[in-house]
Amino acid sequence: MLEYMKKSLLTGVGLALRSKKEIEELAKEFADQGKMDQKEGKKFMEDLMENYDDARAKLDKKVESTVEKILEKADIPRSSEIKELKEEIRGIKAMLADMKTDD
Repeated sequence: MLEYMKKSLLTGVGLALRSKKEIEELAKEFADQGKMDQKEGKKFMEDLMENYDDARAKLDKKVESTVEKILEKADIPRSSEIKELKEEIRGIKAMLADMKTDD
């Protein structure tokens, strides 16, 4: 039963949405309830934290990808595109200013 609980706790989004402090508290609680010795408890905590970091990174990547897709579908320009346009406008302004001084 404890093994099943550990596996379900280590799954993706549920784990990623918890804070590290919550994860530590849950790990301590499971270690106490499961009567783990210190070595097992430490290993469980390390596995949990490693899986937390992995799940969190995957969730962040997924959210970033989803936001990119939404912005693309909504035809909202990225900041890099806006910067590029600003540079082009500066160049055009400079050319116009040069043309005025030539007259």
